[in-house]
Order: sequence, then structure tokens, then C-alpha cells
Amino acid sequence: MRTLRVEWETYFLQWSHLSKELKMEKDKFKPVRLNLKSELKEAMKRPGFKEAWESLDEEYAALSQLLGARLEAGLTQEQIADRMGTTKSVVSRLESSLRSDHGSPSFSTLRKYAHACGKKLIVRMV
Repeated sequence: MRTLRVEWETYFLQWSHLSKELKMEKDKFKPVRLNLKSELKEAMKRPGFKEAWESLDEEYAALSQLLGARLEAGLTQEQIADRMGTTKSVVSRLESSLRSDHGSPSFSTLRKYAHACGKKLIVRMV
């Protein structure tokens, strides 16, 4: 009986200490609003940042078009995959491939994606 009481007291002390820590952590948390425009303005002052940011412009424009077409069509990655005759993971990799150096999707794949969204793929150079 004494062992049980000692274990219970130990458990209670650990729990109360933990609950005090959690309360303290909760009291400390104060979210900070992120001002993206001002952060970007500051980042542009760092050496090499502006060049790196601008080098991604074409990739993000293409990614924006892909995601915009899918969202406009109101489709999920799984629904696009079904229409393309592939899997959701392939569509996920396709959407993320424009942000990586691991390879770019083929014209044929982009066309299938566009058609799955009810769109036509057009490439323009400006």
C-alpha cells in the first residue's frame, strides 16, 4: 500500500510540475504577425537574394498557372490523377517539380494536366 501511495505521489508531483510548465509556456506564447511585404523588402537588401528571387520567377509563374487551373476547376490532386490516368503522388510530384532542380515535366505531361483541368496548354515567350 505504501509503494502505491509513493508512486501516486510521484505521479502527481510530475503531473503538477508538467501542468505548471505547460501553463507557463501557454502564458509566454504571443503570436507575431508576419508582414510579408516588409520582410521581402528587407530580404531584397541582402547580397544575392534579389538575383535568387528573380531566377525563380518563371518557375513560380508556371506553378501558379498549374495550381490556379486545378483550383479553378475545383479538382483535387486525386481527381486530376484519375483524369490523367496516373496516381495522386505523380500529380503531387508534378506540381512540386517546378520548384526543384530534379527535372522538369515533359510537354506531354503538362498537356495531360491542362486537359484534366479542362484547359488547353499554350506556351508563350515574352
